[in-house]
Order: sequence, then C-alpha cells, then structure tokens
Amino acid sequence: MAVFTQVSNEQAKCLLNQYDLGEFKSIEGIVSGIENSNFYLETSKGRFVLTVFERLSEEQLPYYLQLTRHLYKKGLNVSGPIPAKNGSLKEHVNGKPCSIAPCIAGNFEPEPSAELCEQMGTFLAKMHLAVKDFPYFQENQKGLDFWKESCPLVLPFMAEESAKLLQEEVFRMERLFATDEYNALETGAVHADLFRNNALVSTKDGRQKLEGVIDFYFACNAPFLFDLAVTMNDWCVDLETGEFVPEKAKAFLRGYNSIRPLSEHEREMWQDMLCAGALRFWMSRLYDYWLPRQASLLKPHDPGQFERILLKRKNAKAVELPWIY
Repeated sequence: MAVFTQVSNEQAKCLLNQYDLGEFKSIEGIVSGIENSNFYLETSKGRFVLTVFERLSEEQLPYYLQLTRHLYKKGLNVSGPIPAKNGSLKEHVNGKPCSIAPCIAGNFEPEPSAELCEQMGTFLAKMHLAVKDFPYFQENQKGLDFWKESCPLVLPFMAEESAKLLQEEVFRMERLFATDEYNALETGAVHADLFRNNALVSTKDGRQKLEGVIDFYFACNAPFLFDLAVTMNDWCVDLETGEFVPEKAKAFLRGYNSIRPLSEHEREMWQDMLCAGALRFWMSRLYDYWLPRQASLLKPHDPGQFERILLKRKNAKAVELPWIY
C-alpha cells in the first residue's frame, strides 16, 4: 500500500487545466497498490482516479493505456484513461507521467462468493477473447527475467529450505518456458495481477455483483492459462492455507469455460501454470519485502502466502487440481 509521489492541491489544479473534468475540489491518496501512486480526485463533475506512474517508462505506458481503452471499447467495464483536451491519454504531474480515469462504483470484496467467482471467470474469458485484435506487445516485467535477476538478491535473507525451493522452481520454469508445449499455449494481452483487490464489487440483498476491474499496470503478453492461474490462485483459495475452495474454483472455471472453452493441451499444462503463477508473486513479494522502496504508505505483502500456494500446487496430484471435467 503506497503513495510514492505527493501531489499538492495546486499541482492537481494545474493538471486539471489540461482536461475537461470540471473544477478542482479535493485530492486524497489511495492506500492500495505497491507500484504506482493513486489518488481520488474530486471535481465539480464527479470523482476520478489519478494515477502517477512510478516505474513504467514513457515508452511502456502506451501499452497499458491503450489496453484499457481497447477493452472499454469492447464493452468490458474497466477504468480506461480519459483523454486530455489535446487527445493524449497521459499527462505529467510533479515531473512524472500520469493519467486520470473514471472512478468505477463498488468496493473491494475480501470474501468473494462462488457466484462472484463465476462472474469473474466470465469476465476474464471475455477479456481474453477481446484482445485477439489488440496490436500492442509488452513482455512480462515480472516474468522469467525478473525471477532470474531477483533470485540471488533475495536468497541471503531466506531460510535454507525456502531458498532451495526458490532456486529449483526458477530453474524448472526456465526449462519449461523453452519447451514447445509451453510455447504452443494461446497467448495475448493479459491482466497478470487480477487479485480480488483489483475488482470492484457491489452487494445487494446479500448477492455480490462484479462492477468492474482496475489496475492493469502489470499487464503483459503471456499465455491466457497463466492469467487464469494467477487469478484463481487468489480468488478461489483459502488465503491462510493456500488450498483451493472447491465450490469457488468450480464456479470460476464454469464461468470461464462458458465463454472461452479450455483445451486438452491447457489441461496438461495447468499444474505448471499454477506453479508459475504462484512463483511470480512469491518472488515479487520477497523482493518488495527485503528490498523495499521508500513510500509514505507502504506495508509489503507477506511472501509466505505464495510460498505455501506454490508448495500446494507443486505437490498436488494433477487430478486433485480443479478443472473442467
């Protein structure tokens, strides 16, 4: 949870001069996310979200901004950037690139129901179909290269058994990603970080409804199956144990498969992708925990959660893992 770059009232007012979003009323830091600085921006025309990009370069930004705009045009409820008066999808504040997007209704739901998991599965499959004509490409910034570079940096802080597991899995994934089987998986632009805290949900009469999806700033080109694994490793598990909750996993897969039918080849690669999804977040959390950046609101996530999930996926029998049977 972080705000790395402060934005004053005067800076926000100057920024709003570049947009047709009304008069400035207030700005408030959002205590979420660990990569960018986010703010609620209140104007005379409503509530918006200002994102100040901390790590993404000027060259990388078009991918992320164009992706959410593309998905919005395809009818998916995502918070895409609002063009400035000059048509640009980004501007600058306090010397850093930024964008302003609509504030989607709804709230973070820490305990998604099976019904909500099915809705999320449906959304994810629709997103995977919608990007088939998306022309931009971006490598996974938290993928294999990051794992290989970060591994020796975090090992000195780790217990021996955990360090051994981390090294083994990085090496195993390096070999896996070079295989024909991995490279035969269908790929495209994916969210790659669609945890439950990146969805906005409303609740009425005890029923949960998915209102929209936010925070595409880890998006990249990767196998759709990897994106499914990342999402289900969060949405469909007991966060304490890492075990899948059967009814949630079944509902999620039912929703996904109803829109984008899963293939036999994807079933064969499922366990490996669940491990890859867990490794990605174990590594990034280890890095953020032991090598943190300075921020005014920063509490790194527990790396141990995804070590537990990785062990559960790695040691499971393939038939024990949730799938469409």
